[in-house]
Amino acid sequence: MEMTAIVGIVIGIVVGVGFAFLVLRKKEAPSPQSQTELQENYKEKIKEAKEKAEALVREAQEKAERVLKEAQEKAKELLSRAEEEAKRLTEDAKERREEAKRLEENLINRERQLERKWEAVEKREEELYKREREIRDLEREVEAKRRELSQREEELQRQQEEVQKLKEKELLELQRIASLTVEEARQELMRKVEEESKLEAMKLMKRIEEEAKEKAELEAKRIVTTAVQRLAPQIAINYTTTAVELPSNEFKGRIIGREGRNIRTFELLTGVDLIIDDTPDIVTISSFDPLRREIAKEALERLIEDGRIHPARIEEVVDEVKKEIDEKIRKMGEEAVFELGLHDINPGLYYYIGKLYFRTSYSQNVLLHSKEVAYLAGLMAEELGLDAKLARRAGLLHDIGKAVSHELGGSHTDIGVELCKKYGEPDAVINAIKAHHEEEPVRYPEVALVCAADALSAARPGARRETLEAYLRRLEKLEEIVKSFEGVANAYAVQAGREVRVIVNPEEVSDEAAFMLSREIAKKIEEEMDYPGQIKVVVIRETRHVEYAK
Repeated sequence: MEMTAIVGIVIGIVVGVGFAFLVLRKKEAPSPQSQTELQENYKEKIKEAKEKAEALVREAQEKAERVLKEAQEKAKELLSRAEEEAKRLTEDAKERREEAKRLEENLINRERQLERKWEAVEKREEELYKREREIRDLEREVEAKRRELSQREEELQRQQEEVQKLKEKELLELQRIASLTVEEARQELMRKVEEESKLEAMKLMKRIEEEAKEKAELEAKRIVTTAVQRLAPQIAINYTTTAVELPSNEFKGRIIGREGRNIRTFELLTGVDLIIDDTPDIVTISSFDPLRREIAKEALERLIEDGRIHPARIEEVVDEVKKEIDEKIRKMGEEAVFELGLHDINPGLYYYIGKLYFRTSYSQNVLLHSKEVAYLAGLMAEELGLDAKLARRAGLLHDIGKAVSHELGGSHTDIGVELCKKYGEPDAVINAIKAHHEEEPVRYPEVALVCAADALSAARPGARRETLEAYLRRLEKLEEIVKSFEGVANAYAVQAGREVRVIVNPEEVSDEAAFMLSREIAKKIEEEMDYPGQIKVVVIRETRHVEYAK
């Protein structure tokens, strides 16, 4: 910056001298000689000015170099200082980072220590709480012991009084005995011992009887529960109609035949009603007898497959199907017998056992019911160490009379007894047939198990189907009973009558009252209704507040 100023001064001087010279030339008009002198002077002055300027320039250059050198040295010095400062700052920062790291580690350690201390405090607090609870329990125990001790003291006092009275009584008795002879005293002693022994024996018998009843009830429940859980019965419900699909709607006319002769022949031979309506590609077979429906269904399917439908062919096919169904029935009976391991049953009973498949009782398949009874009775007999095979045999055959009772008429128990006697079944089976309807007392323990299994199988949820009218009446009565209570706004029977949901007015019934209401409803249902299984009573109390944003 100083060198630039010097160069500017020099240039200014040179320009000023030249400008002054020009001004003087304009003002004066010297002579040629003067002019020459002036020129020489001018040249000399210019020379001098140049020399001065050059000297000034050199001086300025030297000064500039000196200043530049000083500036470079100062810059180097400043750079060196800056590097040293930067190094010092870096080391400082490194030390601070290390210090911060140490502080952070210390802080983490402190936090860990605090966490451990906090955990220790919490553990200590839990221990104190536990100790306090134990102390409270001990206080309660002490209080109970104190009360018990007080009662025992009172009891002891009472016993002491009784002992004193007994002593006085014994003293009087001894005084009386002292006047007796040896034989009379012995008889008196024997009489007392006998009375005391009888009393002790009666107490012991009562205790043993109560314990035996309790154990027997628990054991019976366990055995029945185990047997039911181990059995996975197949459920089959036969209805009164069977639908048969047709390849096309034109088969309806062929089934009816000219002037209805085909359908009349078919219905006469099979004993069913053929319902041919507007339902496309469907013919309905209607009959209360499942066996007739099965024969009619099989015969109709064969006629449709064959395509030849006329009275002679219908009679031929129905006869073939009846023979095949008879063989199928016998095969089903044989399979049921072998499935239960009863290989020594007379083969003459196979047909009647298989025929039970086409009989129903309250829409429960009788063959499946009989097999279920046999399984349950056998499982319970095994648990009790009885003859499981005899129990299964009696269970399978206890309803055998139902196979032909609708054909012969009369009680199925009497018919079953005749069949079993005819084919040489043991007396326990005869007793089971009679006893499961209480027509005679149970004479065998296995028969008692059959009766219990029969009740279990019939009462199992879903085993038997109510009529629609009875079902509707039961649901209506259930809702009517519930609505008879005060505070009930509405009631709905759901889950096929296994649950009733009760809606109550929250203004009239409190939460506590709702709890009591559910118990009262359940109690009244138990008293006034007969129903399978159990009914769940759900009382719902809720308050709703509704507002509309407009």
